Amino acid sequence: MEYALVIRWLVLYAVLLAAGLPLAARLLPDAAGRGAGLALPASLLVLTVPAYWVGQVSFGPVALAAGVVALLVAAALAAFDAAALRDGRVELAVDIDVRAAGDAFAVFTAAFLFIVAVRAFDPAVFPAGGEKFLDFGLLKTLQRSATLPPEDFWFAGEPVKYYYGGHLMTTLLSWLSGTEPRFAYNLALAGFYGAAVVAAFELAGAIGAERGVPRRIAGLFAAFFVGFASNLVTAGRFVLLALPEGLRRTAAEMVAAQTEYAVSDVLAGAESFSYWSASRVIPGTINEFPLFAWLNGDLHAHMTGTPFLLLAAAVGFAYYRTPEANRRRRRALVFGAVPVIASWQAVHNTWSFPSVLGLAWLAVAFAPAAPWSLLPGVGSLGRRAAPRSRLAAEAARVASAFAAVGVVAVVAVALASPFLFGAATGAGGRSIELLGPETRSGFGGLLFVHGAFVAAFGAYLLARLRVERPLYVVGALAVAALVALEIGFAALAVVVPLLVFGWVALRTDRPVGYETVLIVGGAGIVTLVELVYVSEQAGPGRMNTVFKTYMQVWMLWATAMGVVLPALVRGVPAAATDAADETRARAGSVATDGGRVPWRRFAAVAFVVVLVASTSVYGVMALGNHFEEGPPGGTTLDATQFVESYHPDQAAAIDWLDEREGTPTLLEAPGTRHYPGGDDGRTRVMYNWNASAASSLTGVPSVAGWAHEVGYRGDEAYYDRVRDVDAMFTGDAETRADLFRTYDVRYVWVGPSERARYGDVSFEMEGVTVAHQSGSVTIYEVHPDRLPGASGGSAAENESA
Repeated sequence: MEYALVIRWLVLYAVLLAAGLPLAARLLPDAAGRGAGLALPASLLVLTVPAYWVGQVSFGPVALAAGVVALLVAAALAAFDAAALRDGRVELAVDIDVRAAGDAFAVFTAAFLFIVAVRAFDPAVFPAGGEKFLDFGLLKTLQRSATLPPEDFWFAGEPVKYYYGGHLMTTLLSWLSGTEPRFAYNLALAGFYGAAVVAAFELAGAIGAERGVPRRIAGLFAAFFVGFASNLVTAGRFVLLALPEGLRRTAAEMVAAQTEYAVSDVLAGAESFSYWSASRVIPGTINEFPLFAWLNGDLHAHMTGTPFLLLAAAVGFAYYRTPEANRRRRRALVFGAVPVIASWQAVHNTWSFPSVLGLAWLAVAFAPAAPWSLLPGVGSLGRRAAPRSRLAAEAARVASAFAAVGVVAVVAVALASPFLFGAATGAGGRSIELLGPETRSGFGGLLFVHGAFVAAFGAYLLARLRVERPLYVVGALAVAALVALEIGFAALAVVVPLLVFGWVALRTDRPVGYETVLIVGGAGIVTLVELVYVSEQAGPGRMNTVFKTYMQVWMLWATAMGVVLPALVRGVPAAATDAADETRARAGSVATDGGRVPWRRFAAVAFVVVLVASTSVYGVMALGNHFEEGPPGGTTLDATQFVESYHPDQAAAIDWLDEREGTPTLLEAPGTRHYPGGDDGRTRVMYNWNASAASSLTGVPSVAGWAHEVGYRGDEAYYDRVRDVDAMFTGDAETRADLFRTYDVRYVWVGPSERARYGDVSFEMEGVTVAHQSGSVTIYEVHPDRLPGASGGSAAENESA
């Protein structure tokens, strides 16, 4: 185990957190904690964005230096009073809560070390069960790149067409810490997890403090639901097993009809538990949650982008609580901070780009400040509409918020233009499609995945709405359920009520706050992906849409849970009748509904205990299995140790290729399976060792790698290359020479995968020599000027080549 590296990275994160404290304090200057837990994502953002822009011209030490200088300058500008500096005095312009900063670092450290321990027992980037070859290959190719975007290691000669911001950030951290990518992979993964957990801790704590909930309690609940809690699938299976035999079978059949599980899977006991199955609940989709994702161990964008989604939510919170009179600050938050975060999310995780804009829209629409005051041209419209009627005022508020966020979107797109109009564009064929009733989620699937949140938020919102005739609500929900069954839209009864109740509570005088904005935001995303999806070749149907958006929903809702659960126990504050009562109410000491009727508080405590316990079953079992056995040779953070352990006959060749400098083009078998006798190679073969291991583990670009490229470039472009690769392995010397020149091939890898696809192949021909041979691998080097049909060159040039 590389303990020195762990300490080195922990020190690096501590420095970054300290540098970000003034930035976070500027964002939330008078909130509880002064935003200390948001300091790390803030500093990572300020470090990376300048490096990304400079990297368009020169990526490497210059880009890293630009990022470091930008962070230091931004921290100094945020920390010190500019007017005092002009007068020759040094005065702090922000009030940093040292105790809150200590809390933040303690929470981060605990989360970071937790994932370090998890990864030490399973550090490998072996591709089975995930896209670790993709993630590690991006790290390796970024290490080799002279400019951004990096060359695609699975499609040589072309730039990457994938959101690579998290891998770029990891590369910068590896340079700052002097760490090789094989270790940086797992240490950065732990850092992103810690940053997400501490951001949720901080945001929930700040919101909770305004709702009368102790900051640390709210923060710890949020940290639990972000970092450890799971959906209800695992607990639900054990509840079913406790039922009588006849009822158990009937219930299992109902569950199987609503999910991807077979009846036998539902009835299986603890001995058949797998950490994997809880992420595949709603048919045709992937329903990940953070603990599963980090156990699985991909360094994937939907995971690494989570701290910055919460940073965007924190900017929304800062706007939400800014008085209307402070128009300058509100404009700075909306038109300054949000576009920067949104543009970075476009590069980091494009799926969350619209979510950042959506959070901004919700904050502007629901904040007490009139949204039309942000835009001079819209202000008169809002002022005219407000006195006419409540409906007109609400319509003006919604429209004004849309107008403001429209400006934000334009600025964000401009800032992200190198990516959006370069690396993000391709021929993969993407479109927005409507979802039919037959492919929507069922009641069972939605409740297993979101049930804990739905139950907590439903109880919280209904208590605060103070419905005078609760039977009317029950009747409305029953009607919604019947309609949902009739039209095949289960979300209408499961999630849409949260959207409606939250909206009403926010736009009336009910005792709710920004936690309800997060509830509405998550409910809106879940509802939206039951109506439309992004049709693409990266995954069938709406699989990728649900996969990438549900992690965002989890982060928003888990943060809100930090406020909601303690507030449920505390109860709804009673109306203050005099000034003294009002003062005590703010301190949280006025009698509440829960205080007057003890059984309600007992029920609330029991409810919270059940929620925490039921969402903990998965974590206890999954971690128990995970820590039973470590990798061969003992625990380590070396992501490539498995090569020596499981593929020793290819390890030396991979090391040799990894030592080559720059981005020479590699020819290896593509990530497809070829069958003789007419098969065109369109059967995809990924997620195993035999798919492009050499390019994925070294970053040396291959002519045609994983069939993932179909989703980025289209069928025709990818399979044209596959046919050319086949021709280079099976053709005559002239065919090979022409194609070697076309693709500028420098090295040819012949190992077990190539022999399995093409049989015994040899490249004994003019212009090709053996460069390396070890184990089961031979690597040939191609000398372009010596190939058959080459125009030639001087003897000296040929000798030099």
